[in-house]
Amino acid sequence: MCKQEKGASFFGMLIVLMMAGSLLATAFKIYQPYLDHMTIKSVVENITQDYDVLRKPIATIKSDVNKRLYINQVSLPTQEALTIVNDKGVLTFNLQYETRLPMFFNVDAVVKFSESYEAVIP
Repeated sequence: MCKQEKGASFFGMLIVLMMAGSLLATAFKIYQPYLDHMTIKSVVENITQDYDVLRKPIATIKSDVNKRLYINQVSLPTQEALTIVNDKGVLTFNLQYETRLPMFFNVDAVVKFSESYEAVIP
């Protein structure tokens, strides 16, 4: 016969629940920037495959990107987040930015995104 009870104590379970709650709160806060980035990524990928848009000047291409982002209710954090470079008929789209999120009190999370796409001008 066992004289001592076995199992999780109240404080042990409380610590586990607090850790799980913190992880869930962090996941919910970080979810939105990743969802926005997936939309931005999709718009840039679609632009690189649209030959009618690729024939336009770079300023017009940026304007088209911003219009498509506006339709999807997403915006780039800064104008410098997307750079387009024309190198001998090859357009390079560099998407590089970071998003800062307030987490708890004075603790922030920084999420960085950096991707590059290439498209040949038809």
